[in-house]
Amino acid sequence: MATGTLGTAATTTFTSLLVSRQMAAADVATIQQAILNDLVNGTPIYPGAFTSTGGQLYIPNRGLLQVLPGDYVAVDPNTGWPILISKLCAAGAGIVHT
Repeated sequence: MATGTLGTAATTTFTSLLVSRQMAAADVATIQQAILNDLVNGTPIYPGAFTSTGGQLYIPNRGLLQVLPGDYVAVDPNTGWPILISKLCAAGAGIVHT
């Protein structure tokens, strides 16, 4: 085994949301509805995985991550898998976001 690189085939494949204190309810709902349970047949929506008030992102079947203002929460549209990108990482040249 060795470390490698990881990326996407395109730069706009994930649905994402910039975390802030004034996130629109519709934007939070879009992310909430996109996070799916990868260990259940049919991968249903994983309720409670992301909230605008809790400051946490629950990775289905794995655990909690602390979310801070300026971070991005993204979801892969093909699998419903949530991704947390730190504010510092999102500011880097290798990350493209809108």
